[in-house]
Amino acid sequence: MEIEPFGLERWFAEYEHDAEIMLAESGVRSLSADRFDTDPGDLDYVIPTNGDPELRATIADRYRNPGGSVPDDAAVTAESVLCTCGAQEANFLAFLALVRGDDAHAVVVTPTYQALHAVPDAFGDVTRVSLDPPEWTLDVDAVAAAIRPETRVVVLNNPNNPTGKYHDESTVRALYDLAADNGAHLLCDEVYRLLAEDPIPPVASMGPHGLSTSSVTKAHGLAGLRFGWLAGDREVIERAWEWKDYTTISPSLFGQHVAKQALGERERSILEENRRLAAEHRRIVREFVEARGMEWLEPVGVNGFVTVPDGFETGESFCRRVVETESVVLAPGDLFGFPGHFRIGFGLPTDELKEGLRRVGRAIDRA
Repeated sequence: MEIEPFGLERWFAEYEHDAEIMLAESGVRSLSADRFDTDPGDLDYVIPTNGDPELRATIADRYRNPGGSVPDDAAVTAESVLCTCGAQEANFLAFLALVRGDDAHAVVVTPTYQALHAVPDAFGDVTRVSLDPPEWTLDVDAVAAAIRPETRVVVLNNPNNPTGKYHDESTVRALYDLAADNGAHLLCDEVYRLLAEDPIPPVASMGPHGLSTSSVTKAHGLAGLRFGWLAGDREVIERAWEWKDYTTISPSLFGQHVAKQALGERERSILEENRRLAAEHRRIVREFVEARGMEWLEPVGVNGFVTVPDGFETGESFCRRVVETESVVLAPGDLFGFPGHFRIGFGLPTDELKEGLRRVGRAIDRA
């Protein structure tokens, strides 16, 4: 088994440590630890290793089907949730549970976070279906054409990273139906879902063929907790848990302790605060993009995928110029298969965002 190098992480490794401003960060600015009780007691393993049962039940409540169309024996319960070290591990374990064997096949909607296509491609075979710029629309018929009898999973990231596209409920349900009709699963990475003003139902609530992954990293601004989860089909969850015994064994005890608080009574105020920040920063970046003659689809979340300004051939050449002359990190669209774009993250503190944009503008002016 071989896996391609993670281009975005290698880009960060090259520049992130020494740069002064990260305009490529994909989450909301981190909350201070002093907002929480940070004493979890003895620093032992989480027992049971799939996560605290009470917390798993709390997470499962997020996936109750509001229309009641899911049979009781397929409903998401505490046993249908696996707590993980971030959504990255949740996705990895889901692919281990689903995409195994010589004929295993996955259909992945791209552009997307590289792990969502590179990992299943290392385990089996992947067909990519590209979103159509500039609106980044998804052709459901193209997904249908890509599905084979051996397809085990259709993979979506919604809201999308890097474009910020938020596919509507009818589109997602159409993908769910395609997967279910083929005896496959629809796996949706929903880490940005709660930054939407009006989130659509999560995929795991749509029926037994839906799998949702999420975490407290993005919408909650708690990346350092490394706490996430996989929710959905209990049989898949059980297989993923078996693989987890060979990865991290249990989620972080400290991460789970603080995540309980962030997902409890404090969640509403955290999300309201972070949505306000995202909305204000989106406005700031919109004005910058328009003033510089660039284009983007106004995103949901805190990532935008912007066309490269005049004077630069590719996203990589532009981003290298910006980081090497202005000490500001952006993410080249080349890493997502679209060299005419770059990704900007605007979830960082407001002063840093404004200073970062000022420096980016200076680099454009010198082109």
